[in-house]
Amino acid sequence: MKSKDSVAKAISNEMELVDFRIYEDKDGETYEGVYGINVAKVVSIVDYPSEIFETPGSPEYMLGMFDLRGDVLPLIDLTRWMNIKTKEDLKIHKKVVVTEFNNKQLGFVVHSARRLRRVSWADIESAMFSVSNDEQRSKITGTTRIEDGRTLLILDLEGIVDDLNLHMPGGEEADVDHFKATIKFDGSVLIVDDSSIARKLLRNILTEIGFNVIDESDGASALERLEQLYQRWGNSITQNLKLIISDIEMPRMDGLHFGAQVKDDVRFNKIPFLFNSSISHKSSIDEGKKIGADGYLVKFDAKVLYDEISRILQKK
Repeated sequence: MKSKDSVAKAISNEMELVDFRIYEDKDGETYEGVYGINVAKVVSIVDYPSEIFETPGSPEYMLGMFDLRGDVLPLIDLTRWMNIKTKEDLKIHKKVVVTEFNNKQLGFVVHSARRLRRVSWADIESAMFSVSNDEQRSKITGTTRIEDGRTLLILDLEGIVDDLNLHMPGGEEADVDHFKATIKFDGSVLIVDDSSIARKLLRNILTEIGFNVIDESDGASALERLEQLYQRWGNSITQNLKLIISDIEMPRMDGLHFGAQVKDDVRFNKIPFLFNSSISHKSSIDEGKKIGADGYLVKFDAKVLYDEISRILQKK
């Protein structure tokens, strides 16, 4: 049931990845691991710093702080974070991928940075099903096949922010645990996010606000759930489903493409739509506005989320 003016055709279900490599020692042989980071989170790629300022008490993978053109940023060794063993005598010229997400800038040490890749979200599989190593799975958001049948692993960089508790002074969990809503809402909210941690945090806040929470892990499954809800509620769906909150980066169908599909469907396009993403890049925010989203938040603050929901729903 498409609306007259389609917005989905203007939104690509693709993203660009920075392809980088990490070399792992496996029984004396060097294995080249292929990894990717969404280019929307990448500020620059620079040489390994000549000076690193130590941060006592930090985890082993946190090498310290380094100066990047006057800004002092955390420097994180991805091999240590992922528990990858590398040959000590391996001759490589390490690079630092400087990123910005969740309104934080960090540097990630990699062994080499290769190229940009454009991939379809439809070709990205959830790490839950495609990575056999449990420890590695928790650090990967998705995988996709590249040339020669190789697998590129997309890293869950937000997991590092969680591990280092860099979100806020009290940490995410503290923010959620101490948050109390002054005004309660009713009805249901659909949250769409491939991160189980993010869904849990959102569920806790939205339940405190008074909502019944429905959740899905990607845009494709969320569209299927909307069809089920329409079969249940019919044209009164907008009276029952008060809000949709979606991440941007998700396997199979990303949030922008999902949002465009929702806004193209006359059954659903009156349901308020809010993006809640770690991507703070202006182009993503502009794309959100283009499809008609009612708001765009950069993860994660319970009070800010509550205030934004209040603003959106009071506008209806």
